[in-house]
Amino acid sequence: MDKKSEMTNPEMKKLIQKVFTRFPLFFLFMALVTLLPAGTFNYWQVYLFLAIFIVPMIFTLFYFLKHDPKFLERRIHAKEKEKTQLVFQFFSAIIHLGGFIISGLDRRFGWSDVPVHFVLIADAVILSGYFLIFNVFRQNSYASRIVEVEANQEVISTGLYSIVRHPMYVGILIMFLPMPIALGSWWALIPIATLPFAFAVRLLNEESVLKKELPGYEEYCRKTKYRLIPYIW
Repeated sequence: MDKKSEMTNPEMKKLIQKVFTRFPLFFLFMALVTLLPAGTFNYWQVYLFLAIFIVPMIFTLFYFLKHDPKFLERRIHAKEKEKTQLVFQFFSAIIHLGGFIISGLDRRFGWSDVPVHFVLIADAVILSGYFLIFNVFRQNSYASRIVEVEANQEVISTGLYSIVRHPMYVGILIMFLPMPIALGSWWALIPIATLPFAFAVRLLNEESVLKKELPGYEEYCRKTKYRLIPYIW
């Protein structure tokens, strides 16, 4: 069902303006926090990494502007209400910044020698993570960037959600854990390796909120036992 009719023309124009203003700034920031520490623009791994993000994201933006603009509107909101989630946002930002900055410094001082085929494999893994997240978004229109429960929100228990309870986090981890290798750095793996622990804290808090506020979620948890990795956790 096309959900575009749920938004008026002025709402759509405002959404399009927000989307095509904020997302380019995000990628510009990613480029700067890597290239400036590197001290050079001669850093092909950065441009390939950004392309792996930008090209699929353009497709994703146009897809949801057509089929589910309300979803994009939810994704733009980034202010958490839960204190635990605010702490997660802060530390997650530090972890990601550390990964980009260390990768840039690594390029400047030549600490790592990552073979080209490792870089390409890492980019392929990142792309697969993005594909997984895109499918999560298609299945769950309420996959917000923040922990919240909206009116009339329903539990999604089919598709990827029948395998693990947080497939979006699986996709995010698949995207960002190989990031240092894609940028040609072994040392940047040190901060990025802490991401799974940060996400574990986030999703445990998120589940406590959903069990309280989202009808049927506790029953869903009993049905779908694993949070991130089948048969493990």
